[in-house]
Amino acid sequence: MSDPKTPGLGTAEAQPPESTGGRHIIRPYGDTTGDGMVQVSFTLPMAHSKIAEGAAAQLANKMGIDPALVVHAKPMGPDFTFFVVYGRVNHLVDTSIVEVIERDYPLLTPKEANAAIKRAMRRRLVVVGGCIGTDAHTVGIDAILNIKGFAGEKGLEYYRELKVVNLGAQVSVPQLVEAAREEKADAVLVSQVVTQRDAHLLNTREMSAAFREAYPSAARPLLVVGGPRFDETMADELGVDRVFGRGTTPGEVASFIVHRLTQRKAS
Repeated sequence: MSDPKTPGLGTAEAQPPESTGGRHIIRPYGDTTGDGMVQVSFTLPMAHSKIAEGAAAQLANKMGIDPALVVHAKPMGPDFTFFVVYGRVNHLVDTSIVEVIERDYPLLTPKEANAAIKRAMRRRLVVVGGCIGTDAHTVGIDAILNIKGFAGEKGLEYYRELKVVNLGAQVSVPQLVEAAREEKADAVLVSQVVTQRDAHLLNTREMSAAFREAYPSAARPLLVVGGPRFDETMADELGVDRVFGRGTTPGEVASFIVHRLTQRKAS
């Protein structure tokens, strides 16, 4: 446990959520169980001043935080200020109606994945990946594809029955489609970290539309996108087969690809 004087960090033992008629109601937890305390951060386009701090408190009040205490304010250049606000909300959360995408496929070890591919496909699967648009952040796609991997798991290059083609950064959508056709890709993996003005959503929609135009529906590669600000429930809306969020491991991606493609082959 933390120092009880630190705002926003708990000192009391958390209790299980309240159950009422099949509903599971919880409230944010800060200093004591169910006190409704939260901590939020944001930036305002104002130079740091007492007025700026008052504006931050006013914004927090309008967000339903009352009382709102500005616990941190730091200038971000001459015209912006970053704030951390601590306070209480009265909102409740019903966890019984929360919607998430649960994993609907088994997690496979590399050995199991290789065996499944060899048994069902009788050839190596081809995976093409990269960052599209102006996105130059390859850490995410490299963590999934490169043999060094992520979180103690080897990347897809480690899988004997997978051929991996990593196109790197700033790949245009036409280049991605062309590479997929040349390599006869079974799956296309795209990482998007740049999210200003929803660039990740616009790029993904452009990509999925391009693949629908370039391929018959039955021959289109599996389309998988990932990044820290994707909503995993948006796969259908974005026209892709799967969306992975932050913290996804290579094993999860490999297991999904193997599961979906071997299922497709069996049908």
